[in-house]
Amino acid sequence: MPILDTVVFPVAGRGTRLLPLTKSVPKELLPVYDKPILQFAVEEAIKAGAKRLVFVTHASKPAIGDYLQPDSALKDVLESDGKVELARALDEITLGSGVEVIFVEQDEPLGLGHAVLMAADHVRGDAFGVILPDDVILGQPCLPEMADAYSSGHMIAAMDVDRADVKKYGIFRPSAAASIGKIVQASELVEKPSPEVAPSQLAAVGRYILDSRIFDALRNLEPGAGGEYQLTDAIAADAPAFGLAGFRFSGARHDCGSHAGLLGAANARATELTCAVAAE
Repeated sequence: MPILDTVVFPVAGRGTRLLPLTKSVPKELLPVYDKPILQFAVEEAIKAGAKRLVFVTHASKPAIGDYLQPDSALKDVLESDGKVELARALDEITLGSGVEVIFVEQDEPLGLGHAVLMAADHVRGDAFGVILPDDVILGQPCLPEMADAYSSGHMIAAMDVDRADVKKYGIFRPSAAASIGKIVQASELVEKPSPEVAPSQLAAVGRYILDSRIFDALRNLEPGAGGEYQLTDAIAADAPAFGLAGFRFSGARHDCGSHAGLLGAANARATELTCAVAAE
């Protein structure tokens, strides 16, 4: 069984930062130039070896389930109309028979920790992946790169940010004085610190490989600000026993939960495709 047999996708959020775009369309299905946000995340999970995809969603977002289901009728219509390229595009987003898709409904937005806990009954293996689709990472897929480097404990994708921006992220406290290299061992993750007290400029972004024992910590969590259960609190509780590492990934991260980030990702994707055609 692959290390990342299971990948969890917390997709129950309302996407309020992207209103009015998300009034009737889930943010995960908004386009990044030529494909939806969600498709990038699904392809990344498959490349990491995942055979079970668990979507923690909300009843108001049935379109996500519709998107992930194969549509043989539409494919037949396209082929009968001679639109072979479009039919092939549908094939490219269709999950293979060896991939299992599971949906779990989160009735209330009670935080990322709560969303991950809701997937507990469906996770297989000693470790599992979590992808936050809002963070679209172009270039080299992030989760497969992390899986190749993973050995044990909790690992979170990490990138260096400007000192002024540390207040927007969870920030690693490196265990060693030197924090160069791809893997950075850390003693804790400090949530959105002020620039004056931030332990580093190494920020966590939306890719995780978690030891499955994290569910014990999640079950014992107390709600934090706003009554939400924070995944970072559970990771912090586990760090002394299981270890915590940041992983500096090779790709380029785009925050597609904002209008500016979505536009930036679309432009980067267009450039990526143009370069790929030119290289052929």
